[in-house]
Amino acid sequence: MVQAVERGKVLQTDVCDAHPELLRAARNVGRATKEVCPICDDGRLVTVTFVFGAKLPPGGRCPGTAAELKALCRREEPVLCYEVEVCPACAWHHLMRKYPAGGRPPRQKKAAQKKAAPAR
Repeated sequence: MVQAVERGKVLQTDVCDAHPELLRAARNVGRATKEVCPICDDGRLVTVTFVFGAKLPPGGRCPGTAAELKALCRREEPVLCYEVEVCPACAWHHLMRKYPAGGRPPRQKKAAQKKAAPAR
């Protein structure tokens, strides 16, 4: 898509359409990179991660720290994580990767592990 914009086949306004919530997350909890935006050549890219899964808000969770992301990925319930790079200057965005996490079997309590004594 970047090449299509560079060649003039696609307008910049057609690709710089990040949702306002994604832009807010990029400005407030995104992880800054040293990469310059390939569309506007002005802004620095920011990485934002969204996590979706059971017992999370319908719009997902946007962890603000690496520790919060790690805790979400260690949940017993499976989650799906989306890493997006965003340019807050021009609103360009690109899905970098999507990956599953969590879904570990619940730990069994010691009482449940003990077998009941046979009836006499």
